[in-house]
Amino acid sequence: MSTVIRISSDLAREARTRSSVEKRSLTGQIEFWASIGRIAEENPELPYSFIKELLIAREEAKSAREEYVFG
Repeated sequence: MSTVIRISSDLAREARTRSSVEKRSLTGQIEFWASIGRIAEENPELPYSFIKELLIAREEAKSAREEYVFG
């Protein structure tokens, strides 16, 4: 389910720029940042770089789940 939210034009501009570089949609970029923020808030001892790598690894694991074909 999606929900419409309002964000500042500055945040939208930054997210649009970063989403282009990271090959994500604008929504995907903001969701990515929100995930990092939520994890950081729940785990203040984890460094940003660890959190980012964790999220990247999670996405890579999702995309790597293909059925193995023998032969």
